[in-house]
Amino acid sequence: MRGFVLLLLAVFMSSAIAAQKVKWYTIEEALEMNKKEPRKIMIDVYTDWCGWCKVLDQKTFQNDTVAEYLNKNFYPVKFNAEQREQVVFNGHTYKFVEQGARGYHELAAAFLGGQMSYPSVVFFDENIQGLHIEKGFIDAARFDRILKFIGGNFYKTTAWDIWSAGYKSPIPN
Repeated sequence: MRGFVLLLLAVFMSSAIAAQKVKWYTIEEALEMNKKEPRKIMIDVYTDWCGWCKVLDQKTFQNDTVAEYLNKNFYPVKFNAEQREQVVFNGHTYKFVEQGARGYHELAAAFLGGQMSYPSVVFFDENIQGLHIEKGFIDAARFDRILKFIGGNFYKTTAWDIWSAGYKSPIPN
């Protein structure tokens, strides 16, 4: 009986260890780490009230393939578009702007080019130059393709349509 319990415990522990979770950073942490070890930065721009943001968290960011690739190749950042704390980004201080019952953060507006849509995922290269904005919910298979296209630097030499047609995600649609 004791052997059976130990076997169950070992199986449970190995599956818990195998399950990947995205290691989220603040924008400040990602920028600081990028100075020491340059990587691309992926920013999930969300709000607390956004239902599709929660689905993106549960269905896409919880996927083991997505989480593992993000953790190895990007600095993943969660950024609440309605947070009230000031943030310094590229030498400029961004603040919360009161607007009606809610408001918005100036940095979220800067990330999204003033087109406030949630969820949105913003990609920056290692030099903090904007690469791509993806608006709305993205399923895990499509997100995997986007991550590999940007993370593998294929965007520098190949059009998305051509590259995407030849890439088969290991994640089923």
